Amino acid sequence: MKSKFSHVLMLLGAVLAFVPIIAVDYLLDAYVQYREKAEAQWYVESISSHINSGAMDGVAALRQVIAASPSLCTATFVTNAQEAIEGGLNLKQFLVENLDGVQYCDAYGRVVNYSPLSQPLPVPGLTETMAVVKLGEMDMPALKLSQTFGETRRVSTFVPLLGQSESALNETLPDSAMMRVTLTNGLSIVTLGDPSGFDRRQSSSDYISAQGYAGQFPIKVEYAVPFAMARAGYADLDVAFTFIACLASAVFLILNLRYVRRSRVPAFDLERAIERNEIKPYYQPVINLRTGELVGCEVLCRWEKRNGKVIPPGAFIDYAEVTGLAIPMTVSLMQQVRNDLGDLSRTLPNMKISINLFEGHFRDVGIVEDVQAIFGQSPINFRQLVFEITERRPLTNSMTTTSVISGLHALGARLAMDDAGTGHSNLAYLATLGVDVIKIDRIFVDMIKPGTTQVPVLDGLIAMAKDLDCEIVAEGVETEEQALYLRSRGVLHAQGYIFAPALKVGAFKELALALNSASNPQPRLEVVASAAA
Repeated sequence: MKSKFSHVLMLLGAVLAFVPIIAVDYLLDAYVQYREKAEAQWYVESISSHINSGAMDGVAALRQVIAASPSLCTATFVTNAQEAIEGGLNLKQFLVENLDGVQYCDAYGRVVNYSPLSQPLPVPGLTETMAVVKLGEMDMPALKLSQTFGETRRVSTFVPLLGQSESALNETLPDSAMMRVTLTNGLSIVTLGDPSGFDRRQSSSDYISAQGYAGQFPIKVEYAVPFAMARAGYADLDVAFTFIACLASAVFLILNLRYVRRSRVPAFDLERAIERNEIKPYYQPVINLRTGELVGCEVLCRWEKRNGKVIPPGAFIDYAEVTGLAIPMTVSLMQQVRNDLGDLSRTLPNMKISINLFEGHFRDVGIVEDVQAIFGQSPINFRQLVFEITERRPLTNSMTTTSVISGLHALGARLAMDDAGTGHSNLAYLATLGVDVIKIDRIFVDMIKPGTTQVPVLDGLIAMAKDLDCEIVAEGVETEEQALYLRSRGVLHAQGYIFAPALKVGAFKELALALNSASNPQPRLEVVASAAA
């Protein structure tokens, strides 16, 4: 067992040692995703902000020229328009036309060549309208911002969508990246990079993308780059991280090997402890709440080391279950209980001895053969045995489980549900298993406080047990109020520190015989043996 566990520990350590190496790609991918997403969003916001700023400057200039010009197409209007263009960074032209597009005048006394690329669109919050046009020989589309003047005329100013040409913007994009400016109605204005990239992006998640809007103007800016291309730019960082991860893995693996070689894992000692019968039974009395008689006990196991140190079950029970040591430990416990209580079972022939079985026992029908071999020729009759199932670990509904339960019942033993109400059981589950005894967990008993008149959860468990015609044992009773409350609800048997702690076999026998001699000639005694506290 020691060799097997050592191999398991070494294998686990080896697997964990490679976790940093495996995690490099995941962590670097996450970092690239985060970093490039932030870069993409910044790029989109800068483009969107530039468009919005230019458009708002055009709106402000348009309003200023109209406000400063008493009438249109006069020398004053032309002067104001020229001064606005000269003072603005992006203004290209002013134009006065009628609603049919017939031009009246402009800032320089020439015909303004432009062709509409979109219909005029309203701008939320503004009285002006916006249209996308191609202005003269400009490579970059322009925004035509218009305001009606009177009933028949319209004054417009022209602002380039962006202050750079498409070729200049292309040079600012990373390889394989793409940027697109569209109207919110879907009309494309400018597309840079692979024109089909945005269509492919719709069917793939392997892109880093971002989008934004040009303030209140109905213009959307989109940006996308294939993740693989963005990731390729971090090759140097990938190499560095991989080297560091390999170094960390090597150090962890070395430390793990040294730990396995030098440490004394408690699990190895537990196997030897079972072989040496160091796992000892302790007996906690169970009291009849009406008569005060000792009617049984729960047998709790303790690990008594040769140096005198006593280890409580909480330190090794879970490990015993996981490794399979719970099965030989239970066999050892049953053998000791047979030896400890054999004489007492003759004196008290109605004594019931309950052995706590773990979930692993119900995956191996060998437990029935073990019970038969240990108690078959002993003074303890099979009908004096009760086998407890802990509710904290559910049983699988399998043929093996059914065979084990049927086999134990066929011997004449009873079945008990330990820790009732704390785990996976329900009424149908308990009825299917054929439970004879229900043990109420101490967490429900602890709900009984001084002055308590009702504990709905506890009362429900008691009612459930009565409906199933099951015997009830309350665990963890520590106060007089708890004992009185349970007795008033019809619970007859209880155990806890208010009565006595777990006792070694000698002290328990003395107590049992003393209480027996002081009461009826043949009192009913129930002994509950388990491997858990």
